[in-house]
Amino acid sequence: MLLDIIRGNGDGISLLITFFSRLFVIFCTMPVHEYAHALIATKLGDQTPRLSGRLTLNPMAHISPLGAIMIFLCGFGYAKPVNVNPRNFKDPKKGMAITAIAGPVSNLIMGFVFIFLATLVGNIGDTSSTMIYAIYYFLTFAGVVNVNLAVFNLLPIPPLDGSRILQLLIPAKYYYKFLQYERYVVLIVFVLIMTGVLSTPLSYISTIIINLFSKIASLPF
Repeated sequence: MLLDIIRGNGDGISLLITFFSRLFVIFCTMPVHEYAHALIATKLGDQTPRLSGRLTLNPMAHISPLGAIMIFLCGFGYAKPVNVNPRNFKDPKKGMAITAIAGPVSNLIMGFVFIFLATLVGNIGDTSSTMIYAIYYFLTFAGVVNVNLAVFNLLPIPPLDGSRILQLLIPAKYYYKFLQYERYVVLIVFVLIMTGVLSTPLSYISTIIINLFSKIASLPF
């Protein structure tokens, strides 16, 4: 998004709507993502998220500065991971898997809802009207970014949700050794996304999901 401003891509209205769409995602939808993790973990018997103040929709409890910057720069990013103690689950592996997948699933649900609403507005509204166009564009971008978040967070690297699924697939000693390099992994991923090496395949996957959601959302019309 900021790269588009620097390069001069897009008209002023579109860039402004994109800015507020991503701001909305950071302060409204990413907290839902983390709240979903906290809620499922709590329901499965782990009170760690509640005791650490993460069982809330307050965005300030969930925002990661670097993850938020990534959202603005390229539409992919993350929030502050919710701490979970798998030993509090009856079935630690199953509990961790369900808790990890809850966040991306919440983003996919929100992504579909936004795309459906955008489709609704596009079909019943006059998009030549500046206000209707702004609403349509806002809903579309909010939907796209939510799908991007779901896809990105399933990467098997810390601190993303996919890393918790990876924890179930490899020996603990290798996983915890991998975690020691978390800060370096995050920076490498950031560079790969900014250079397009990683964002291109991620965007390809996101586009498939978005097109599917758009087709489903268009069925009533």
